[in-house]
Amino acid sequence: MKAKNARVTRGIPTGARVKTCDNSGAKIVRIFTVYGVGTTKRRRAAAGVGDKVMGSVIKGRPDMRKKVVQCVIVRQKKEYRRPNGRRIKFEDNALVVLKDEKGNPKGTMFKGPIAKEAATRWPAISKIAGMIV
Repeated sequence: MKAKNARVTRGIPTGARVKTCDNSGAKIVRIFTVYGVGTTKRRRAAAGVGDKVMGSVIKGRPDMRKKVVQCVIVRQKKEYRRPNGRRIKFEDNALVVLKDEKGNPKGTMFKGPIAKEAATRWPAISKIAGMIV
């Protein structure tokens, strides 16, 4: 995992149910924690593009259901600003399931575009990505 290259507005709070965009076997994941986010007391942590989160699989293959998995957010609906001044937003929220601590994805194929912030921060994801926006 590399350092962030942009300040991404965090648009996905904990408790959100997010679709996966890979072929790992999970379809919908409920986020319950965000790595590396310290918040004020009673404020819910939120995740943005490129953040590593932990969630439980709500819908998917029977062997994946009710499992706790680590994921990376690769798309978000909430618009965020890049250092060059452009504002980026996607049609949906999506994440990629990881298989280990190093950031290697469990799936071998991604559907849809992947944000540049997530691809630069997680090199293993950018190797598999078909389209980086």
